[in-house]
Amino acid sequence: MSGQPKAVVLLSGGMDSCVTTAMAHRSHNLAVLHASYGQRTERRERQAFDEIADFYSVRERLVVRLDHFTQIGGSALTDARIAVPEGPAGIPAGSNEIPPTYVPFRNAHFLAVAVSWAEVIGASAIYIGAVAEDSSGYPDCRPEYYRVFQQLVREGTRPETRIEIVTPVIGMRKREIIQRGLDLGAPLERTWSCYQFEDEACGSCDSCRLRLNAFAEAGVTDPIAYRARVER
Repeated sequence: MSGQPKAVVLLSGGMDSCVTTAMAHRSHNLAVLHASYGQRTERRERQAFDEIADFYSVRERLVVRLDHFTQIGGSALTDARIAVPEGPAGIPAGSNEIPPTYVPFRNAHFLAVAVSWAEVIGASAIYIGAVAEDSSGYPDCRPEYYRVFQQLVREGTRPETRIEIVTPVIGMRKREIIQRGLDLGAPLERTWSCYQFEDEACGSCDSCRLRLNAFAEAGVTDPIAYRARVER
């Protein structure tokens, strides 16, 4: 695999980023990047990152802290004064409603770090597990967002730098992501999606409900522990 090109993978520790890592692993040597930003479950997500990176024997790892998100606030994930909503999973198609779990412009911060690192280590691609379909309606998970960011990378790096932003699951439904992960042997049992707790997943936040519904649609049992399994 030493002759393969290198890719930086943004690996949060969630299901989507895990499957994205599995997809990138087929064609690239991996360097994995994790960002802690004061989110409620940052320790559990970091554990998932380490376990997934170990599963793929990735040596090149970068872990960064973006503590300014807790100072900025404005999100239920980073501000303890804002409750994580519990209820029906997902935002209806075409809805303009943005849930309180949206972290304002977060993915641009992640991508900026990834581009800087990729340019230094000679990576030719950055993989990110953004999902537009069957998601929570976050504006920084839309295909248009990444097309524009790709142009920014071209304009803001060395003339000889060629870095492609790759979003392999952006148009997939959650159940399709699970099926692809199973096909690739991705370690879904090591992932973490819950917005609220770090011991057992709550089963009632938007992220848990999307995940549980997707596993049900895929016809398989979610391998992680839940306090309650509440599907849509």
